[in-house]
Amino acid sequence: MKALTASIGGGSSILCSHRLNLAGNHQLTSLNQSPLLNLRRSYNNLTSRNVLPQKPNSYLNFRFLIARAADSSQASVPAVATGGKSIVEDSEFSLAKVSFGVIGLGIGLSLLSYGFGAYFNILPGSEWSALMLTYGFPLSIIGMALKYAELKPVPCLTYSDAQILREKCATPILKQVRDDVIRYRYGDEQHLDEALKRIFQYGLGGGVARRNAPVLQKIREEVTEDGKYCLVLVFEAKALELADFEKRQCYSFGYRMDAEKGEEESTFDVRLISNTTL
Repeated sequence: MKALTASIGGGSSILCSHRLNLAGNHQLTSLNQSPLLNLRRSYNNLTSRNVLPQKPNSYLNFRFLIARAADSSQASVPAVATGGKSIVEDSEFSLAKVSFGVIGLGIGLSLLSYGFGAYFNILPGSEWSALMLTYGFPLSIIGMALKYAELKPVPCLTYSDAQILREKCATPILKQVRDDVIRYRYGDEQHLDEALKRIFQYGLGGGVARRNAPVLQKIREEVTEDGKYCLVLVFEAKALELADFEKRQCYSFGYRMDAEKGEEESTFDVRLISNTTL
């Protein structure tokens, strides 16, 4: 027996009971089904038998209950990454992750603007206008230069299990590679420019042309199937093949390097796998 209360007219209510045949057609078979589907089928079954009155207010109340059930079911599902691994957001603050070009340009332009306003008596502080103009102009020039030569950090995707292994299993070289590519750099054409120049031998015999050099797009920190820390460098190289990466694979002290085709077109995953285990 299930009791349902439905609103009638201006607020009065009736308590009606109805026996549901769980063995009949189109009936509920298990509580493990979707709760929204269960509510919808129960409502359609009861209204078709005239157990619930066909009133607009009752239907709106039922729609409100459905919306509340949907909100509660969505809120209870935790946010996890693909494959059931949780993703750790990089919330650590560092000056290396701050653009000095934006800082210099912002301070310089602010001093110039206020300095000119104070010099023409539009803003107060005319006695400081010369000082603000003197420092504002070079700061603006330096900020523009840094902004022009700025190389933005690449996105870093870190899984929770890899973050635990990083401090204990990642070699100093792997940590340095990660730290270099997730911060702002100035003057370099691309991330890991010196290392890529030696590996791919730009312009030399057996090397690749500079215009065909791979470009680092993002990195990932994950754990291999055998429980080792792995730093994945995702490169975009439209003019290169997988063989160009495979013949340059190397085994260094503390880690080994593997290359494979990436998930996206014209991308390649270079996996730096630490040999250190817990």
